[in-house]
Amino acid sequence: MGQKEIIDRDTYRKIKKMNREELTKFILQYGDELLGEQGKTIDLPALETELSKIKGIGGKRLEEIMVVIEKFLDVE
Repeated sequence: MGQKEIIDRDTYRKIKKMNREELTKFILQYGDELLGEQGKTIDLPALETELSKIKGIGGKRLEEIMVVIEKFLDVE
């Protein structure tokens, strides 16, 4: 049986040349596209609520974490 090609050859070559930061951004964007195709989205307020339940994460640290997540998701 033939397997569906997930990443074409050109994209693979681009990925090989990426540094860690570029690859992370690419993976997040690719994942968002896949989720979007499935009609799923990330509920940031729900994510923040769940993160706040983790022992050792206070308000200030939670704010810092959310800023990083929003930066990677390009949320303004």
